[in-house]
Amino acid sequence: MPDPSFHAIVVVDLEGFGRRTNLVQRALRAAMYEVVRAAFADAGIDATAVVSEDRGDGIIMLVPGTPTLALAGKFVRALDAALREKAALHSESHRMRMRVALHQGLCEPDAEGWIGEPINTAARLVDAAPLKQTLATAQRAVMALIVSGDIYRSVIRHDYRLVDSAEFARVRVDAKELTGEEAWIRVPGYANPPGLADPDRPEHPEPGPAPAAVPTHQTVNGISFTGSSVHVAGDMIAGNKYAGGGR
Repeated sequence: MPDPSFHAIVVVDLEGFGRRTNLVQRALRAAMYEVVRAAFADAGIDATAVVSEDRGDGIIMLVPGTPTLALAGKFVRALDAALREKAALHSESHRMRMRVALHQGLCEPDAEGWIGEPINTAARLVDAAPLKQTLATAQRAVMALIVSGDIYRSVIRHDYRLVDSAEFARVRVDAKELTGEEAWIRVPGYANPPGLADPDRPEHPEPGPAPAAVPTHQTVNGISFTGSSVHVAGDMIAGNKYAGGGR
């Protein structure tokens, strides 16, 4: 069995693909491969070395020997530019917008392709609800990027050339085997990704303690309280008491 090897992992997925007709889907798939190959070429990455797995409405790609920084910087910028060029030529019915996930880790080949936990994680990230939400909100954008916590810590947060950590927002991803997985989202063309909830705010907060029950019957110094009624049964003042008039 071959030893696992380290790869950068890129997953792309087309927004709203399943709602299109078969003819439009065929055109969008051709355009998807075209812009991805153009982005690799513009970023100086050899596309022939990339291992690709078709997903119908997307592609899983293992990129050997390429620094993740080159993918997060040059490749993402080139992909955004290629998508914008297509957007200028396509009608609304052929509008192509893309979700992109970036991760890294050890992967190994088998008889049918490649396997590895990092591949699964990247596939979950590209389908993450926060990523879909921010792209749906960012109508001026042509793509939205999500990077794993590992990519953010090792690359993005250091603010190397062509990456700006200030443009990323932290999210939590819950999808299949991922629970509360930390990831970071960027939407090219926006200073901050729009439409994202606070990742530390629970979606369904725990209910607070119930209010103390109001006593239905209580007697204080001879005054009886029952619900909203008050009955004076006596008092604690000794001696004679006078009402009105003199003594």
